[in-house]
Amino acid sequence: MLISIIALIAAILAGLFIFAPKAELETSIQIDAPPALVWDILSDVDGHADWNPFLVSMSGQLQEGERLTNVMRPSKGKEMTFRPVVVSVQPERELRWLGRLFLPRLFDGEHTFLLAPQNGGTHFIQKESFRGIGLWFINIEQFRQDFEALNRALKQRAEAARAT
Repeated sequence: MLISIIALIAAILAGLFIFAPKAELETSIQIDAPPALVWDILSDVDGHADWNPFLVSMSGQLQEGERLTNVMRPSKGKEMTFRPVVVSVQPERELRWLGRLFLPRLFDGEHTFLLAPQNGGTHFIQKESFRGIGLWFINIEQFRQDFEALNRALKQRAEAARAT
């Protein structure tokens, strides 16, 4: 009887992780500066503290497989430090990392920055694909205004740099 109950609980827990919910948050902005300039600002790991209101600190190497140490200051909630693994670095096109809370599918977030040339400037997309049982307890829309604040700050920084 006890073994049956344990097996049932294990099956339920496994199902929760296997069928964990997914969600995505995406924002974008047009920046009047070329992708090379936007990339230089975005990929300057030490420079985020100077302009970024959301991702206020970043350290580590932007190389695939490397682990970063990032400090996020959301407008709702308290400051958080997380240590994502860099998944993709394509200069002037894409930067992507995967953050994870302890175990896979507990609460995973794959954060992506995309840059594309458009109308003499850069179409910038910031998105995060979330997956995990933590989504039952977190409304990811709470981060939209923080993503948009980062986008606006990057735009302001890049356009000011282009003007000089």
